[in-house]
Amino acid sequence: MKYYIIAGEASGDLHGSNLIKALRKNDSKAEFRVWGGDLMEKEDAVLAKHYRDLAFMGFIEVLFNLFTILRNISFCKKDIEAFHPDALIFIDYPGFNLRIAKWAKKQGYTTHYYISPQIWAWKEGRIKRIKRDVDHMYVILPFEKDFYEKKHGMPVHFVGHPLIDAIYKRNQVDPNEFRKENGLDDRPIIALLPGSRKQEISKMLEVMISVVDNFKDYQFVIGGAPSQDASFYEQFIKSNQVHLLLNKTYDLLSISFAALVTSGTATLETALFKVPQVVCYKGNWFSYQIAKRVIKLKYISLVNLILDKPVVTELIQTEFNSQRLEDELHKIIEPYNRASLFLDYYDLEQALGGKGASKKTASLIKSTIANPG
Repeated sequence: MKYYIIAGEASGDLHGSNLIKALRKNDSKAEFRVWGGDLMEKEDAVLAKHYRDLAFMGFIEVLFNLFTILRNISFCKKDIEAFHPDALIFIDYPGFNLRIAKWAKKQGYTTHYYISPQIWAWKEGRIKRIKRDVDHMYVILPFEKDFYEKKHGMPVHFVGHPLIDAIYKRNQVDPNEFRKENGLDDRPIIALLPGSRKQEISKMLEVMISVVDNFKDYQFVIGGAPSQDASFYEQFIKSNQVHLLLNKTYDLLSISFAALVTSGTATLETALFKVPQVVCYKGNWFSYQIAKRVIKLKYISLVNLILDKPVVTELIQTEFNSQRLEDELHKIIEPYNRASLFLDYYDLEQALGGKGASKKTASLIKSTIANPG
């Protein structure tokens, strides 16, 4: 069978790579052509486009890169036609993927969507396009099944969250060896996860690093994204108390005492590693003003959204400043606050449905190919 997978960011590359592994277990001769990154390429998928060439964040940024986006859409359609897949699989990345889905449906391709667009947060009107253009939807958050089926009458499959598999299947690290190999000392580690795109890293990292001088008993380690070079991060590092590790985020989280995390998938990853965190977000002012008026949610972090309560502190826009960040970091270092947080993290993992998301999704995709009716 031939599979064409489209993911537009680092998390999609991770989930796509695990889905490829699961599909190969039942189809050793499967062929994969993908939009993704290094992880999918390591699974012997042919990389049509790397996600680092696709990452445009915010309303204004998308507008400035509109020509590139339209050119990518045109290329993608031609590339799918040339490959002629048995299954076309979208992973999140809705602005692009829903456009391709509309075209693909008209061309007669079977469309699968793994990891739903967050239409429950904003642009709920997209449900009409999804019901029209997506044949099979696989959701990973517990409240999404009710959102689709009860509110909008669209059958979907809840498969659990793939991050649980990704975390449990990773190779364990020896903390002492890891510290030694990466030039870290014995002090507790505070992880800095500023995101994966240059725009957000630039906005987040400077503020995160500004608090380090007030925590001399700790060392701070930046979890560098695989899509960025070390030289990009080094411009922000002005203290020998701050270290950089590229493409070792899970190993870093496994031995971290606390973390400062940019809002996104990383907040959920940090919680699943049971690391106390402060969630941070600061975007383009104009883009934020627009987003604030169209996104109707109580929280921005997946941890708080899934548990429907303020488990982790969220510092958004002007609240994300050195003083507030320092205050909140002091709080999550305190033993009493940490104990309560660990109990909430346990509840979170239970709500996410346990292991096996990639395996369940692969099995469902295979069954639809075998029984297209």
